[in-house]
Amino acid sequence: MFDSPLSASAYEILQVAVTATEEELRRAYRVRLRHTHPDTGGDAAQFVLVQRAWELVGTAQARAAYDRGHGFGTAAPHVQDFAGFRAQAAPSTTRPGPRTYGQPGGRNRERYLAGIREFAGRGVQLFDPYDPALVRSAPRELKQLLADALAEETTARVLSELGMGYTLWHDVAVPTRSGHALIIDHIVLGPSGLYAVASEDYGTAVRFKRSEVIGDGVPSAPIATLVGAARTLGRVAGVRFGGAMLVLPDEDLPETITELGRVKSLPVAVVSPQTLTTMLRRGVTGVPDIGGNEIFDVRTRLQRTVQFA
Repeated sequence: MFDSPLSASAYEILQVAVTATEEELRRAYRVRLRHTHPDTGGDAAQFVLVQRAWELVGTAQARAAYDRGHGFGTAAPHVQDFAGFRAQAAPSTTRPGPRTYGQPGGRNRERYLAGIREFAGRGVQLFDPYDPALVRSAPRELKQLLADALAEETTARVLSELGMGYTLWHDVAVPTRSGHALIIDHIVLGPSGLYAVASEDYGTAVRFKRSEVIGDGVPSAPIATLVGAARTLGRVAGVRFGGAMLVLPDEDLPETITELGRVKSLPVAVVSPQTLTTMLRRGVTGVPDIGGNEIFDVRTRLQRTVQFA
């Protein structure tokens, strides 16, 4: 709940400055506990956040670790050139993993780095573009870019656990008539079908309305956008997508798996990272399995068509 660039910091939850003394922190913690306690009319969710915030900054050792960051600077998975594609290196395991192409989160990482340098100002030497204090002070659009990059990288790590029967493409550009390319974060091909997968972090809890995701900070019609991109790429490549999935952080979802039915004839599910591989192996309701010869044909067609963002 504090790991996203879009999340309120522990200091913001406790309503103190980053430079607060230990005594100021302790006093603020007690005040916030009283104000948020459910027995005194407070909000139970906020009460839990206050307790978690205190765990993160309540001692000198924990505070120092928290101030060093939350993994914002973690590098994207290592990639290497292969047959004209950017192919992710195989995970360090004896079990063969999926064929993987593209650089998950790379596009948003690059856009974030360019934007944060401009935000810091020309001539300013930026020692750590992922410094927590700098990230917290950045405009929301920059935080969103970093949050999206981290979400894509998290999903890519989860997808790498799939077996050798799967093929993955990351950060795929979908050409449109307007010339403004749509992006599909991940394409997954395996025995349970061909899926378009989007990884997002809106920094807020979401709800569902008429087979769409809504909530504060949620852009207009993310499900319809993903389905539209999948259908467009399918027409260009001469393949048929079986389904689509939206991956969101566990804490932002009412349930870890929610199947939304068909959107423009495509079965759609919203899942958490921890349930993603289960859904891909099991398949979304209404998505037909595909056999080896069909998998080979679909993979060949996509390889000829896919362009990376």
